[in-house]
Amino acid sequence: MVNTLAPEPTGRAPGTRSAGSSGPSGSAGDGCGRIRHRHRHRQAVVAYLFLAPTLLFFAVFLALPLGFALLLSLSRWTGFDLGDIDPAGLDNFAGLFADGSTFLVPVLSNTLLFALGTVALALAGSVLVATCIEKLRWQGLWRTLYFLPIVTTVVAVGNVWKYMYEPGGLVNGVLNALGLGSVAFLQDPDTALPSLVVVQAWASLGSAILVLTAGLKSVPESYYEAAALDGAGPVTVFWRITLPLLRPSLLFVCVTQFLTGLQSFALIIVMTKGGPGDATDVAALEMYRRAFGYGDWGTASAAAFVLFLVVLAVTLAQLWIFRRKGEDA
Repeated sequence: MVNTLAPEPTGRAPGTRSAGSSGPSGSAGDGCGRIRHRHRHRQAVVAYLFLAPTLLFFAVFLALPLGFALLLSLSRWTGFDLGDIDPAGLDNFAGLFADGSTFLVPVLSNTLLFALGTVALALAGSVLVATCIEKLRWQGLWRTLYFLPIVTTVVAVGNVWKYMYEPGGLVNGVLNALGLGSVAFLQDPDTALPSLVVVQAWASLGSAILVLTAGLKSVPESYYEAAALDGAGPVTVFWRITLPLLRPSLLFVCVTQFLTGLQSFALIIVMTKGGPGDATDVAALEMYRRAFGYGDWGTASAAAFVLFLVVLAVTLAQLWIFRRKGEDA
């Protein structure tokens, strides 16, 4: 007998649905996706609300001044009425590099020499002092003593060194005690800029020493133990182990010291005001004079952008050199 109650074949496996059907599980999946999307959107809104004060700060104190400075660099303005801003195109930039302009020489050249001298002295001195501190007792005390110039105002540092450089000051007193003649450190155009470089390097030693001592502590002690077993001397250990492993710290010190040197203003205006003549005239001081002294805000803004490009180019070059050395090592 044929079973008339048997189900007809459907042509698909049991437990499957047709393509057009939408069961409860599909609706639940779509609902979970929408819930996750709304949750992520709510999290993003909350994050931006927390970031709003910082973004507003940068917009007011960074983006707006930067845009205004760019506008001034392409305009003529005496600094009083915003309605007096006249378009000037690239005339301000052309004036900086025109014949007879003092911006390239001596202003920009003094700036680069000042920054390079500061980096060289501060880097050599901080490496030497940090290495010596690592071998002494009471390391915290020594680091604190060397950090004191950082927390001292630039005006105080500049005035103290200015009196020390005087013909009857401490430095000339030491030279006279050694049987040497007095030197007009800040009055002679040949010695004024090097004298400022020494002060700037001394004042920035503290921060460099802190960075390098932290780098020295990150060097594994096992490297020194292996070098001692191989009979390596202190000089070989320093050049073959310590200095290569300090490369990230040295890069940070080089970049920050160079940026500080290129932007130096307060120390120079306190000690020499750019003199004697233009022997210590640097870019930041020249911008200040053109803007606040002569009312030439357009040229001052153009000089600021030129200095920015110089800083950017030098920083990228330093990063490239150190990274290439790291790959070669």
